[in-house]
Amino acid sequence: MGRKWANIVKKKGANDKLRGQIYTKILHEVTRAVKSGGAEIGSNFLLKLALDKCKKNNVPKDNIDRAIKKGLGGDDDGYSEVIYEGYGPNGVAVLVESFTNNTTRTVANVRLYFNKVNGSLGTTGSLQFIYTRKANFEVPVAGLDEDEFTLEMIDAGAEDIEIEDGFFCITGPMETFGSISKKLEELNVAPEEACLEQIPTTYKEVDDETYLAIMKLVDFLESDEDVVRVYHNIEFDERFNDL
Repeated sequence: MGRKWANIVKKKGANDKLRGQIYTKILHEVTRAVKSGGAEIGSNFLLKLALDKCKKNNVPKDNIDRAIKKGLGGDDDGYSEVIYEGYGPNGVAVLVESFTNNTTRTVANVRLYFNKVNGSLGTTGSLQFIYTRKANFEVPVAGLDEDEFTLEMIDAGAEDIEIEDGFFCITGPMETFGSISKKLEELNVAPEEACLEQIPTTYKEVDDETYLAIMKLVDFLESDEDVVRVYHNIEFDERFNDL
């Protein structure tokens, strides 16, 4: 998950249930990467990153092999990517990316989560003017010259580069994902995260109550195994750090 405010993830303690959820989500990333770019690590940047995550989280090899097989079309079970769009309290725009083999189950669950915080699930395309898809990379700052690296990223097509929590947060137009990935490989720099993220074009100021309700909604959604990423357009406010 990105470090951008639009994609906040709350840290949770490790337990068996959480470990299972982590496995499921990472394996979904493996399958999605294979579906979009094949099973050759050398030519599939997203697959390489997903497999690195599997290694870091000690995901069993048998599970990884099955996820790759699904991505190649074997034992697929009809998985597909589905985006859900809705509004939380006070009109906060919430976008949910899922990877599911049962859309009836997933949409029912997502609608329930929105209802729990008095939000509502919208129709497809209802947030098309609020979010835009961008290439997003997170690269550890350690060992890199800030000025030189920034110039290399700009040369590769990045439009925004910030340092946050010890990471370069790099964003660019969706079509620059390939060129930035290639540049990082040329520099022998391994990103912590690389993906196409939904970035808000407009943000909302909210009160504490609304913020807490949206965080509750994010928790509900991210606990669902079908959900891959959750985005909202709350504008950052320092006071939320104390909530």
